[in-house]
Amino acid sequence: MTSAIKSEPFILNIGPQHPSTHGVFRVKVTVDGERILDAEMVMGYLHRSMEKLAEERTYTQNIPFTDRTDYLSSMSNNLGYCLAVEKLAGIDVPDRGQAIRVIMAELQRLASHCMAVGAFANDTGAWQTPVMWAFREREKILDLFEMTAGARLTCNYMRIGGVAFDLPKDFVPMARDLMKTFPAFIDDIDGMLTENEIFLVRTRGVAVISPELAVNGSLAGPMLRGSGIAWDIRKADPYCGYEKYDFDIPIGYQGDSFDRFIVRLEEMRQSVRIVQQALDALPGGPHSTQVPLALRPPAGEAYARVEGPRGELGYYVVSDEGPSPYRFHIRPPSFINLSVLKEMTVGGSVADAIVALGSVDIVVGEIDR
Repeated sequence: MTSAIKSEPFILNIGPQHPSTHGVFRVKVTVDGERILDAEMVMGYLHRSMEKLAEERTYTQNIPFTDRTDYLSSMSNNLGYCLAVEKLAGIDVPDRGQAIRVIMAELQRLASHCMAVGAFANDTGAWQTPVMWAFREREKILDLFEMTAGARLTCNYMRIGGVAFDLPKDFVPMARDLMKTFPAFIDDIDGMLTENEIFLVRTRGVAVISPELAVNGSLAGPMLRGSGIAWDIRKADPYCGYEKYDFDIPIGYQGDSFDRFIVRLEEMRQSVRIVQQALDALPGGPHSTQVPLALRPPAGEAYARVEGPRGELGYYVVSDEGPSPYRFHIRPPSFINLSVLKEMTVGGSVADAIVALGSVDIVVGEIDR
């Protein structure tokens, strides 16, 4: 009489050197065959002590640090930090500076989502075409950043009181032209993937997040809206004059990886609308308010948040009337959104775990800081 064959759980490391982790990030999964029984995140490989270092530099000198947290969304990070310092110091930004900030933040959302949807398609096995198309369009946005800020990735463009430079004369016509052609790229990605049988099988019903879990996990951005919660800081707590722009909040209905992909695609369409409106209504006047080189905000604390490409990106700054922040802290959406990764992966397969992680759209630089 032969005994039944039994499998034995074992631990499998996904990362820290693995293409699907999109950085030095590790997930230690316990598997029984292909089925995941448990998942444990291991992070800290990219820790650079930015928050502590920021307490030894002036308020303006800290802006480049924000570039290097979420290095795919430097404009959004610059903006969140500058808003916090402006709130702390009681500094108003001119209307033109506000409009330029909105244009840059939405262009940054488009560039970031290009990476998100292209890399996610790669994670599902869609090979190279979608990600190459996404990189092509992202490069056009980075060209606009370079002609304005002098840099493509870590732009260091926002300033306390406005922006570092006014828009060059060629910026507006080039941005208008790009916003006319960009929707065709979104339609191409939509047509290529959303009715593709393999893509649907790999994403539909995979890594489902219920609305209750999304709220209890403090998720934000496409992770939250993909589960049907229509929460967007640009609408709920407007900044930079977002209340003047007409745009919609896309949401999903199943809370799965496919819905999170669709939400990002639709958000790109809304960002195009916002940029077009901002370009049409771009006011004249100064682009920035004059701020003392050695800024010393009054004693107090301030928290400011923006709707970054990955969700609520918040900065908490405390002043003791010195030239440097007494305390500096970042609320990174990638870190918070990962709080439900275990619930997203346990019970599924190892292949589904790759799709689940890809649907979160993490940037390790802001997880570790």
